[in-house]
Amino acid sequence: QVQLVESGGGLVQAGGSLRLSCAASGRTDSDYVAGWFRQAPGQEREFVACITSGPGITYYADTVKGRFTISRDNAKSTVYLQMNSLKPEDTAVYYCAAAYFISRADIRQGSAYKSWGQGTQVTVVS
Repeated sequence: QVQLVESGGGLVQAGGSLRLSCAASGRTDSDYVAGWFRQAPGQEREFVACITSGPGITYYADTVKGRFTISRDNAKSTVYLQMNSLKPEDTAVYYCAAAYFISRADIRQGSAYKSWGQGTQVTVVS
């Protein structure tokens, strides 16, 4: 399995930007789907975005499409989430996750990801 560590969270005003990073260690290959999920207080964890290995196909939740961009640098074993035009409703703990074997049908399902980071807090104030 791969170990994941997130960074880059913080406090930002509405309309601002943050870039989250997820550094992977352990396995040296990058043949995994990397995803970002978030969980707000009292709410269930929800899918935010993911990126496949190889061609780097991206998927986004409708709530962040056009504002967030996921990318990966395999040479640095790091996945990024660039978040622009942040809204108070984006406030949550953001988690990075990885899955080596996942179907397209399950790619937005947190249960399909086997490795998780510890999370990083993002707080957006109006």
